[in-house]
Amino acid sequence: EVQLVESGGGLVQPGGSLRLSCVVSGLTTTSSYMIWVRQAPGQGLEWVSSIYNDGSAPRYEDSVKGRFTISRDNAKNTVTLQMNSLKSEDTGLYYCAVGRQPYCHGDYCFTARGQGTQVTVSS
Repeated sequence: EVQLVESGGGLVQPGGSLRLSCVVSGLTTTSSYMIWVRQAPGQGLEWVSSIYNDGSAPRYEDSVKGRFTISRDNAKNTVTLQMNSLKSEDTGLYYCAVGRQPYCHGDYCFTARGQGTQVTVSS
């Protein structure tokens, strides 16, 4: 069974930075994507970024390009999302997930999803 545990969320002022981490266990297939999605209050899941399980082919949603960086450390079984220049619209519950497609953004195509970590950007 695949398990994902996120950490690193918190309250930060606009322009600040946070580093989200996701510890992955039980993943037996290498042909998958590690994905970050987020959910703002009252909204559905929004795809943010993904990376192939070998650490290649990072992808970003347009609004976070140049500000967020996704990385994969297979030795530590972690996926990291470095978030810089944060804006109020980045506020939400951030989930780490595993999917078969790079732009997967719903439970219908996730293999597994973590419990989420809250990010609040506010002055």
